[in-house]
Amino acid sequence: MGPTEEFERVARLCGYRRVAGIDEAGRGPLAGPVVAAAVILRPRCRLSGIDDSKQLSEGERERLYAVIHEQAVGMGIGSADVAEIDQFNILGATRLAMRRAIDQLVPSPDYLLIDAVALPEIRVPARPIIKGDSLSVSIAAASIIAKVTRDRLMARYHDMFPEYGFLSHKGYGTPEHLERLLRYGPCSIHRRTFAPVQEAMIAAKMEYAQPPSLPLFE
Repeated sequence: MGPTEEFERVARLCGYRRVAGIDEAGRGPLAGPVVAAAVILRPRCRLSGIDDSKQLSEGERERLYAVIHEQAVGMGIGSADVAEIDQFNILGATRLAMRRAIDQLVPSPDYLLIDAVALPEIRVPARPIIKGDSLSVSIAAASIIAKVTRDRLMARYHDMFPEYGFLSHKGYGTPEHLERLLRYGPCSIHRRTFAPVQEAMIAAKMEYAQPPSLPLFE
């Protein structure tokens, strides 16, 4: 059936007026940042075709990215870079990126619907929802914003490191990426604490290099 407004409707019945959906993109890849988005939608907002970003084509995600930007009441985007992922682990970095996205959100939310992750440091009332990106329209919108933002970042990293093919696999551990990782050794945006990257570093006898940092928007 796809995501609906039911979770948002229940929150509004409880008196909340600025209900934000939160989701991330980039927990699984071997390279690049993890990006999170927070989105507040109007009640009964019309977003034809919206779904979990993983269920949509790249073209559909780009179309909906523009529509969500036009129709959202508020939107915030945050990220955690490769050094933070290696320092805090991917779950800790994901929570950091989500908190940064919430901090960027204007107007401030009074209730959060979060895809699967609990944020104990946030004082705003929240409800983590397993598979929330396929159930809640606000979380689905956040998943699309986070995914498109991260994909665009990886396209820019592709220009800096074309030998790894980031444009096609976006840093995920595809056979193509693993083959290039072993052939060239890790670059500075590979996640050093992830096993395939560690193995490639050992094979190449490499040491850590400071990753470059790109702004979320060009």
